[in-house]
Amino acid sequence: MKQVLVYGDSLSWGIVPDTRQRHPFEVRWPGRMERLLVGRGRAVRVIEDCLNGRRTVWEDPFKPGRCGLDGLAQRIEVNSPLALVILALGTNDFQSMHPHNAWHAAQGVATLITAVRQAPVEPGMPMPPVLLMVPPPITTPRGTIAPKFDGGAPKCAGLAEAYRAVADELGCALFDAGSVVSASETDGVHLDAETHLALGDALADVVESLVWPQ
Repeated sequence: MKQVLVYGDSLSWGIVPDTRQRHPFEVRWPGRMERLLVGRGRAVRVIEDCLNGRRTVWEDPFKPGRCGLDGLAQRIEVNSPLALVILALGTNDFQSMHPHNAWHAAQGVATLITAVRQAPVEPGMPMPPVLLMVPPPITTPRGTIAPKFDGGAPKCAGLAEAYRAVADELGCALFDAGSVVSASETDGVHLDAETHLALGDALADVVESLVWPQ
């Protein structure tokens, strides 16, 4: 049995745009990915560690516990052995209370990659490879989250290129979610049900090639 850890935020947790509801496991992309891989005969368990509002390395001034670096090494230790870690963070770095741009978020995920590689796993257990996922760009924030993400679209400009530079430098795989899906028109940030399914379909192929290479 291969275990894949998804370390993400609300785009992976599966929040239904402009609500506080959650897409069911079989709809949100980690569940869709797991179902497809199992259907292909792959023995896999996808572990979701996805927290609404989680940043890369910064804290939320209004809601504590959202710094992605805090406890990450222990998440790796707890869930080992892991065949792959998917880091799917960055969107919340561009909330209106932060001044960060794409370069800052990329440095944040670089720090997280290092933390994964330095995790205190048990002797003899593998250090898992990392797949860095670039979240789809923020468009025009709408609805109840509009004030929270006001100005987010220009801040996140160039995110795929900045993440690619980090992935190349640190030698990890990269997948640009924005190449296959877009943020929901409902709130400009999160993913609709059909978008989750499409993302899960695409990532199933990527993960299969990484975990079960030919």
